[in-house]
Amino acid sequence: MAQTEPNLDHDVSWFLLPSYWAKMVVALMSFLCFANSYDGDFVFDDSEAIINNKDLRAETPLGDLWHHDFWGSKLSSNTSHKSYRPLTVLTFRINYLFAGGFYPVGFHVINIILHCTISVLMVDVFSILLGGLQFSNKGRRLNLAPKTSLLAALLFAVHPVHTECEPKFLLLSLKHHFKKWIKKKPTCSSSALLQKGLCVHLPLETWNPGLQEAEVAGIVGRADLLCALFFLLSFLGYCKAFRENKEGHNFSIFWVLVSVILGAIAMLCKEQGITILGLNAVFDALVINKLNVLELIQKLLHKDKSLENAVLLRKGLLFRITLLMSGGASILYIRWRIMGTGPPAFTEVDNPASFADSLFVRAINYNYYYSLNAWLLLCPWWLCFDWSMGCIPLIKSVSDWRIIALAALWFCLIGLICQALCSEDSHKRRILTLGLGFLIIPFLPASNLFFRVGFVIAERVIYLPSIGYCILFTYGFSLLSKQAKKKKILAVAVLGILLVNVMRCALRSSQWRSEEQLFRSALSVCPLNAKVHYNVGKNLADKGNQSAAIKYYREAVRLNPKYVHAMNNLGNILKERNELQEAEELLSLAVRIQPDFAAAWMNLGIVQNSLRRFEEAEQSYWTAIKHRKKYPDCYYNLGRLYADLNRHVDALNAWRNATVLKPEHSLAWNNMIILLDNTGNLAQAEAVGREALELIPNDHSLMFSLANVLGKSQKYKESEALFLKAIKANPNAASYHGNLAVLYHRWGNLDLAKKHYEVSLKLDPMAPGTKENYNLLRRKLEQLQKKGSA
Repeated sequence: MAQTEPNLDHDVSWFLLPSYWAKMVVALMSFLCFANSYDGDFVFDDSEAIINNKDLRAETPLGDLWHHDFWGSKLSSNTSHKSYRPLTVLTFRINYLFAGGFYPVGFHVINIILHCTISVLMVDVFSILLGGLQFSNKGRRLNLAPKTSLLAALLFAVHPVHTECEPKFLLLSLKHHFKKWIKKKPTCSSSALLQKGLCVHLPLETWNPGLQEAEVAGIVGRADLLCALFFLLSFLGYCKAFRENKEGHNFSIFWVLVSVILGAIAMLCKEQGITILGLNAVFDALVINKLNVLELIQKLLHKDKSLENAVLLRKGLLFRITLLMSGGASILYIRWRIMGTGPPAFTEVDNPASFADSLFVRAINYNYYYSLNAWLLLCPWWLCFDWSMGCIPLIKSVSDWRIIALAALWFCLIGLICQALCSEDSHKRRILTLGLGFLIIPFLPASNLFFRVGFVIAERVIYLPSIGYCILFTYGFSLLSKQAKKKKILAVAVLGILLVNVMRCALRSSQWRSEEQLFRSALSVCPLNAKVHYNVGKNLADKGNQSAAIKYYREAVRLNPKYVHAMNNLGNILKERNELQEAEELLSLAVRIQPDFAAAWMNLGIVQNSLRRFEEAEQSYWTAIKHRKKYPDCYYNLGRLYADLNRHVDALNAWRNATVLKPEHSLAWNNMIILLDNTGNLAQAEAVGREALELIPNDHSLMFSLANVLGKSQKYKESEALFLKAIKANPNAASYHGNLAVLYHRWGNLDLAKKHYEVSLKLDPMAPGTKENYNLLRRKLEQLQKKGSA
């Protein structure tokens, strides 16, 4: 395809490298930006999308991935977040299987490799977008803009905004996650011979709202990376369709269809991928067919007869666009059918502007969000893992000074659009239109124009739009170079921008290695964001610093008086500190604000149980179960309540329900064994213990409980074996050694009894019952010694 347009590289003072070396440099720079994140931990949404996602495990059929959302929930469920990304989940599953478990290094390394690969592909993509599409006589694509394509690819590779993403995915509302309950140190009562075992309440459930992912530094961001990879491959595949082209008359249908398929694959990685089909159509019209959009509009308005001839000449274009549109419509229809129901419901804290009553307020704030996204592309210095919950107050009046940002944005956009449409320079028209197309079209699904989205600003959704930014920046640099007398100074300035971005990427990646650093970095950017304070508090609470955690939780509630998740966790800590009245007040307020908050109802029941208001506690537990039918932890606590009230049958039924819903619920199994043991039902206790160990064969607490039962049933040999196995798994449990000593004491193996009593007392000198039993043994040994000497 002949190209008569001016060469963009002609006046640019930049590095001219062979294609291979240019790609090596881009790969190296992208690697340097994010290499320090390779050994980071699983953070935030990684826990729910990876660690707690059953779709990653081998026992889950592969077919389930096609019926579940990104988090492993059924798409048909009303609570599903409808984020249909089965191919991304499949790569997580492969990671998990090859690593042999949840080892984050392998997951991080794949993300870094993906970003490096995408950055290398950008060299080819930018060479087409900036230099045009031309092939040699041998069918090899020529790079007509080697300097500017290298610069644009470097800008993309080292852009700091690629480090992180927003808390919620496209088409997602705030994802409510639960942190796994934490086992407390077992508290055991004792008898003269055997300790009863575990008799503990499940600690309050900690509510962990979904946080943001990082595209490269965070693992869940692989959705964006895979989407971008197939997005670019779709574009490059579409370009291959014109290898034998003469202004669009000859093309390969095969490569057009391959492009559509790759676009579908991109969408199966993340929803934004579908937009590549629209961009391929724009590229076809502007580059392959060299359409002048303004001229075409004028002919349509004036019903120019020459338009009919132009249509006949553009039959190939119309056919290809028909293929793209048909493919896109089919993909969206299938996606809609799989989704089952409408989009998820969002809350006001997710996207406050979309809940404004006034159309004017909504429009003003949407445009303000656009301007902030543009600013993050221009100056990616103030980065935050979350921009919701008061971080960006609503604009409610035209007197708000922030209106200036909207005016600046549209002044720039209108100027660029006018130049893209009206310039007599076809080269300028093509580059500006492509730049605006790649900037705007991939952003449309996140713009609130077609449907409400579940975020305010999402740094991750500008991963693809940053391609358009890099095109416009590079073209602006070429225009300045053309006018500048000292081109090298301009090149040094651009090089300085690249180096600053590299350092910013490295700094931001390091912040993603630690929850504490990440959360505290957000305090200076969004001090009014309740979620930031919440997560700082949660991180402190996880580290055992409850006093500091309380301070941040209280600030989160002050900033957002309806923040039920913060109330829940604050109530959790206050309960642990025995400040039961305030804990009850907070949890009661949480369930009044959100009546279907099952976790808060369960936690309220725990507090009421501690206050010995048993009827209210029972009612709270049943309300929690009403709102979450499959709630094994609540059944467990309900069983504890019934056990306290000596309603033994009800307690056993509740714990049995917990184990049916969650077969690995060790505490429920343990308490069933203990209750049956304490009520003299040894045969039934033994049967339950054996059933539990079949399901959880490596649980040492179950071994301990069953060993106690077998000891009482005088099955000493089997009891001994289980005690020893439990001690091997947990050698520092004083009660294990103490009860094994009791077994030997009963069995008549007094030397071994003495040995394990001493070990138990060494581990816990205050162990109840053990010291008395040890003294009994010593007196018996002394008596035997006297008889022997006599």
